[in-house]
Amino acid sequence: MFTVLRAFVGFALTCLLIAAIPSFPEPTRAAKRNLVKTICLDAGHGGKDPGCLGSKGAQEGKVTLKIILEVGKRLKSEFPDLKVVYTRDTDDFVELNERANIANRSRSDLFISVHCNAAPNKAAYGTETYTMGLHKTDGNLNVAKRENSVILQEKDYQTTYNGFDPSSPLAHIMMANYQSAFMASSVKFASKVEEQFAKVYNRKSFGVKQAGFLVIWRTAMPSVLIESGFLTNPDEEGYLNSEKGQSEVADAIVGAFKKYKEEIEK
Repeated sequence: MFTVLRAFVGFALTCLLIAAIPSFPEPTRAAKRNLVKTICLDAGHGGKDPGCLGSKGAQEGKVTLKIILEVGKRLKSEFPDLKVVYTRDTDDFVELNERANIANRSRSDLFISVHCNAAPNKAAYGTETYTMGLHKTDGNLNVAKRENSVILQEKDYQTTYNGFDPSSPLAHIMMANYQSAFMASSVKFASKVEEQFAKVYNRKSFGVKQAGFLVIWRTAMPSVLIESGFLTNPDEEGYLNSEKGQSEVADAIVGAFKKYKEEIEK
C-alpha cells in the first residue's frame, strides 16, 4: 500500500510540474544555426529589493547593475552586430517572471544574470556560476532559496508562479527538472565564466553548480546565474564595489562570451 501511495504522489507531483511549465516561442532561425545574435543581460535585484548588503553599505542591486552595464558596453564594442537586451538598466525592481519574459520576447540566444553572494561566515569569498538543475548540496539549495525569496515582494506571486513556495525544498527540486534542453550549452558557458575568473584574475572559484533559480527557470535559451563574490566579506565587498573590481568581473564575463561564441559557431 505504501509503495502504491508513494507512486501516486510521485505521479501527482510530476503532473503539477508539467502544468506549471510555461509555453515558449519557437527558437529563432539564428538559434537553429547556433549563432548568437541576441543576448539578455540581467542585473540581480534592484529598486525596493536591494539584495544582500555589505558591512560597508554596498547593495547587491546597485553593484550588479554597474557590472551588467559594463558587460553590455564592452559587448557592443567588441560585437557591433550583437543585440544587447537588458532586463533593467536603472535601479528599479523587476519581477523575476518579467525578467524571463523579457529574454523570451527578445528571442535571446543567451541569458546572463549577475548577482553577489552572502554567507554567515564573513570570511567566505570566491565566485560560482549556476545553471538550472537539481540541488547537489544544501548550500546550493540555500543560495537558490535566498535568491528566489525575492518573489515575496511581488504582487500575487502565488498565482504568477503556480503556487511556488520559495521556502520549500520540494518545490525547488520539482522546478529544477526543467530547462534540460539547454543544459549542455548553459554548462559550457558557465564553465568558461569560472575559468576566466580563476585563470585570468586569480579569483577563488567554486566552479559550476546546479540549483533551481526562478529567474532562469522560465528562460527559453541557455541561461546562467553568476555569483560574482561575497558582499558579506569586507574585502570582496570593497573589490566588487570598486571600479577595478567591476571592470574585472565584466571583463571575465565578456572573455567567456567570446570563447563560447567562437566554439558554438564553428
